[in-house]
Formats: sequence, C-alpha cells, structure tokens
Amino acid sequence: MLSSLHIKNYALIEEVNLQFNEGFTVITGETGAGKSILLGALGLILGKRADISSIGNTDEKCVIEAHFNVSAYDLKVLFEEEDLDYESLTIIRREILSSGKSRAFVNDTPVTLSQLSALGARLVDIHSQHQTLEVTDVDFQFQVLDAFAENESILSNYQELYQEFRSKQSQLKKKRSQKEEAQKEEEYKTFLLEELLAANLKAGEQENIEASHEALNNVEQITEGLAEAYQILSREEVGVNEMLLTAKVRLAKLSSFSTQLKELSDRLEAVTIELDDISESINDLAADTESDPTELAHLESRLKMFFDLQKKHQVDSVEGLIEIRDTLDDEVQSLSNLDSEINNLEREIAQARNELEKQAVSLTKRRTKTIKPLTEKLQHILLNLGMPNARFEVSLTDSTTFLENGKDQLYFLFTANKGMRAQELKKAASGGELSRIMLAIKSVLSDYAKLPTLIFDEIDTGVSGEVALKMGHIMKDMGSRMQLISITHLPQIAGQGANHLKVYKEDLAKKTTTGIRVLSTDERVAEIAEMLGGKASSDAAFDHARQLLN
Repeated sequence: MLSSLHIKNYALIEEVNLQFNEGFTVITGETGAGKSILLGALGLILGKRADISSIGNTDEKCVIEAHFNVSAYDLKVLFEEEDLDYESLTIIRREILSSGKSRAFVNDTPVTLSQLSALGARLVDIHSQHQTLEVTDVDFQFQVLDAFAENESILSNYQELYQEFRSKQSQLKKKRSQKEEAQKEEEYKTFLLEELLAANLKAGEQENIEASHEALNNVEQITEGLAEAYQILSREEVGVNEMLLTAKVRLAKLSSFSTQLKELSDRLEAVTIELDDISESINDLAADTESDPTELAHLESRLKMFFDLQKKHQVDSVEGLIEIRDTLDDEVQSLSNLDSEINNLEREIAQARNELEKQAVSLTKRRTKTIKPLTEKLQHILLNLGMPNARFEVSLTDSTTFLENGKDQLYFLFTANKGMRAQELKKAASGGELSRIMLAIKSVLSDYAKLPTLIFDEIDTGVSGEVALKMGHIMKDMGSRMQLISITHLPQIAGQGANHLKVYKEDLAKKTTTGIRVLSTDERVAEIAEMLGGKASSDAAFDHARQLLN
C-alpha cells in the first residue's frame, strides 16, 4: 500500500507531501492542472527513465520519495533475489541531479532501474485510458483466468517444468547438429587417426633416429678418424701413450723428494690410465662401426614418414603429431559419446513431456471449470455499467504444442449488441467498452488475489450519468478490499471516494506551480458541485454534490 508521497522540484511542483489511506481515493482537478505530473512522479518511483526536463529548478536536484507498507504482499523472496534489505515499511527514493543523472534507492540501498522496475511492478498497477488495450493481450487474459481459478501454484510448477523442457529441447537440437557435423567429418578424421596410430609415434624418437642416421650416413669418415686417433695414442716409441709412460717413470723416481713432485706423479699416473682406457674404447668403437645400408634405408624411411606427417598436419615435431593424434582420438570417440548424450536427452524429454501433459491437463480442467462463474460475474458487472446487451465469453481450446501458459489457446470474446457473434476483444470492443471491461475484470480479481495499489487514470472517459455512478460504486466496493486511486473528471465517481485529493494550478508573480491537497468534507462538496455545474455552481449543484457524497 502506498502510504505517502513526497515530491520536490519536479516539473511545476515545488514541493508537496501527500498521505494516502487504505480504500478508495479520488483525485480531481481541472484539465491542465497537473494530474499527469503526479503520475509522472509516481512513474519515476516505479522505474521509469528520467531526464533533466523533469527538474523544475535546474539549480537544485529533484527528489521523489514514496513510502509503501509491503507487509501484505509476500515480497521477501523478491527482496532476496534483488539483494535488498526487506522492510515492511519500504522507502523508495529517486533523485534527478541538475547534470541529468539520476539515482534510485530502496531502503537507502542504491538500486538499478531494472531492480526498481521489478519491485515497482509488484507495488503499483497504473491503468490509463490508453493502457486498457492490455485486456486484449493473451498473456493478461491468462493471468485473469488463472487468478480467478487460483492456479498460481500449479501454473508455477508447470512453467518451471516447461522451462526445463525447452532447455532440454534446445540441448537436444544442439547435440543433433553437432552429431550431423561430426558425421560429415568422421570418415576423414578416422583416416587421419588411423594413419597416425599406424606410425606408432613415440616422444623423443625423432631426435634419436636423426642421430643414428647421421652416424650411419658418415661411417667411412668416422672409421678413418677413429683409426687415426688410435694410432696417435698407441703408436710404439712415438705414440702419446708411450711418451706418457716415459714421463710417468721419470716423475715416479722424483716423487720421494717432495710432496709436490709426488702429487704431480700421481696426477700423471691418473692421466695415463684414462688415456689407456680411451684408446681401448676408440679401438672397440672402430671395430663395431661398419656400414649398414639396410638400417640406413630404414631410418631414412622413418624420417621421411615423420616429415611427411609434420608437413600434412603443419607441425614441426613428433610431439606435435602425438598431440594431434590424441585430439583426433577424442573427437572420434566423442561421436559415440554424442549418441549416448542424445539418447539420454530424448529419454529425459519424453519423461518431461509426460509430466507436462499431466500438469497441462490439470490446468485446462481448472480453467474450464472457472469459465462459467467468471463470465457470469463479468456479465453482471457489465450490465451494471450500462451494457445490457453485452455478452462476454471465454474461448479455451486445445493447442497442439506446449506453451508457456499450458496447452491451451485462450481468447476473450465480446459483443455489445444483441444477435451479433462475439469476437475477439481487440476487434469487437471500443475504447470506452474496453475501459469498462477492464474495470469489471479488476473488480472480480480483487475478490481472489491480493492486488497491488491500483491507479485508474481517467478510465471513465466516455461514460456519464447512471453508468458513471455505477462505475463509482464498483470502485468503492473494490476499495474495501484494496487500495484504489482514481484520477477522474466525473462527479459521480469523485463522490464515492473515501479520500479526496485535488490537483490545482497556481499562477504566481513569476511562475506557475502545481499543488495537491487533501479536501475537507465542505471542500469536497464545493469541488463536486463545480464538476457538476461549473464555477458558478447553483444551489441545486451543491445539493446534488451532497447526495453523491452521501
């Protein structure tokens, strides 16, 4: 419930503080007095975009603050989802700076316009004469029928399951597309994989083969070099080993004269032993080194295979080929995995479809059961609203597919004339008729659902006299169950309000301002009399005004 509204420096309003009560409140004022300004300020509180033109005095910021009692609205979950602190008395503040930037706060916590809109939609429902087309929207019609049938829980379960169903259908479509693409490439990828598997690749193999190939390819040069080295080391009398032996004997004879000579003798002994060992190794290697054309051809063939595969796959190592082989193996294997995933999804979708069917059938039954009492109630209200020949019907037929609201196709049908076939609302009802139908629907819903604060902005356009009076009675009755605010130009409706606000324009020396104030009983009589007979109201107008108030 809207408890209070503070507006400062917005359009023609310098500053107003309004207190709102439960029940039915009417707002009146001359055309152009600024009733639309009040709605504009409320719109900012509910998440509408702002611009600098909203500021009255551009040297100061514009501030709009509304207090709501939300204890009856079950909004704790929404506050948690939006990461806001829940307070039963919630304060929403909107500020528009002179720079054109705007800020929004809920209980002093900064919020985005998206968050504000989500909350605002649960707090206030504004209907103008131009917005009554909403009643022709199929989603709105489902909301009406389901609210009357008290389908909130079952519909929520259905829609949750429906979203899962659609998600799995989307996944299945994606997996099938992946499989189709994979099947196109499977044969070629399998060929590439088998080719790489046949190569029996091992990490580090290329380097080893290249080294062996280098050795075999230069056998003659290697054997000649080894023979020369062995001769240099082992030749008699002039070989390195023989000369070292002579030097070693001479140093050994001197080693007893000093520790330094002993150390040199030992070191030379070690070198002699090492060179003897090297000589033997050279001799053994020379004996083992021989030409092997068969092995050389095998190594060259293996290297050629490496190079051909590397060129084909655009890599420069066996390790790169191994990585590609493993990737191809995963991709080929994934095709069989896709089959498994597709089978699982098909099974899950079939199960979800069965459960959806059960939920949809239940929704259809409850809706069908509701149609007769709903149309009877609406028919009765429309009769009171001056449409004695009106006929309102609800058409509910099966859909071939699951939809977000069930498996039904829904149409609200209407005709205002005898003997005429009822047609869809958007084709059959005029603007004034749509306004009365919307009022009738909201009146019925107020018996079955906790509605947010409802604001009617001159939806009474096009009606007068007895019909207007009955419209006022309906609004008054609705006000006994909810907070209802009606901006009206009809005295018959203004007289039914439990509370009465007047919007007025005041011409000052240098500017024009808009004000809003609560009317006393006497002021209400004068206001309604003026609405009946103009500023020069007669005694009869005043008497009529008192009758309307009583």
